[in-house]
Amino acid sequence: MAMRDPSPTGTGPVPPNGTGDGIRRRLLTDACASLCVVFALAVPGYLLVRVPLSIGLLAIASAALLLLVIFALVVHGLSNHHHDRFGYANVVTAVRAAIACILGAAVFFVEDRPALEAGLPTVLVLAVVALTFDGLDGYLARRFRRESELGARFDMEIDALLILILSAAAFRLGKADAWVLLIGVMRYGFVLGQYAVPRLRAPLAPSLRRKVICVVQVGGLCVVLVPLVPPPVSTAIAAVALALLSYSFAVDTLDLLRRRDPSA
Repeated sequence: MAMRDPSPTGTGPVPPNGTGDGIRRRLLTDACASLCVVFALAVPGYLLVRVPLSIGLLAIASAALLLLVIFALVVHGLSNHHHDRFGYANVVTAVRAAIACILGAAVFFVEDRPALEAGLPTVLVLAVVALTFDGLDGYLARRFRRESELGARFDMEIDALLILILSAAAFRLGKADAWVLLIGVMRYGFVLGQYAVPRLRAPLAPSLRRKVICVVQVGGLCVVLVPLVPPPVSTAIAAVALALLSYSFAVDTLDLLRRRDPSA
């Protein structure tokens, strides 16, 4: 996206000529304030859903700590957000991050399956809210011209975290066998592959196919978790989701491997 000078209302991107120190400080202040508000609202929210999710204080503390780590990484990556404001889109993604953290606590800290099943209605409600917000952050970024590398990466990593958590829930609830975890770990396997194969580190062009399949993963896993969807129906839905995700990663991997090596 082409850089433009900041508008009089302070909505433009940071100028690339190194003269925007004040604007960058304003971005840092705005980002920290926005993330602090989300965190301050998330912790009481975690306490409110503690009983329906059957989780203890350790799980809540772990969710809060994970959220802090995610927000710290976002602040660290602000150099890739060439605007003077954090933006509504990133705030929405931050809310999705808060939801993902408490869902992770519900899935990984509840020891027995009956307790996990008891908290399943709340898990599904939270997952649907996160899925609904998934389209909102992208719309807001385009609407207010705040698209950035940071925003795209933030959104993608929260999607990956949600998919990992929901696939783990599907396995723990017996909705599919252990292979369903491949849905959740595929993104992280691709990241590890980038260290072994440098060509995989090249940026990928925006893809509607990639976005649609990501939404299908979250939506499909939500359907899998519905109590009225037993195996083998849930297994079949998970298998279709895995096949689509495998196809998407295969297309992107082949595209990257076929590119000419710039070092050659």
